[in-house]
Amino acid sequence: MGLTIKPLSDRVVVEPAPAEEKSSGGIILPDTAQEKPQQGKIVSVGPGKASDSGTIVKMTVKQGDTVLYGKYSGTEVSLDGGDFVIMRESDILAVL
Repeated sequence: MGLTIKPLSDRVVVEPAPAEEKSSGGIILPDTAQEKPQQGKIVSVGPGKASDSGTIVKMTVKQGDTVLYGKYSGTEVSLDGGDFVIMRESDILAVL
């Protein structure tokens, strides 16, 4: 994929996993009842955050990682025909 966005500082671009269309009991859910996804795949990573001394603190996540994040974390954007979430590395709860 040729993503045309490069996040700055300690931000990452995440492609959310598709929302569940069926409940665990097999009921098909309409768009309005579907839960927001809370996991996704990192498609782009910034260089890292500058510390008080001026050195760059490297990111602990990398492109291709599958991550778990808060339900309302980040900013949703639509780019190149896809939906993405831009968030700080600190908004990521876990790497799966």
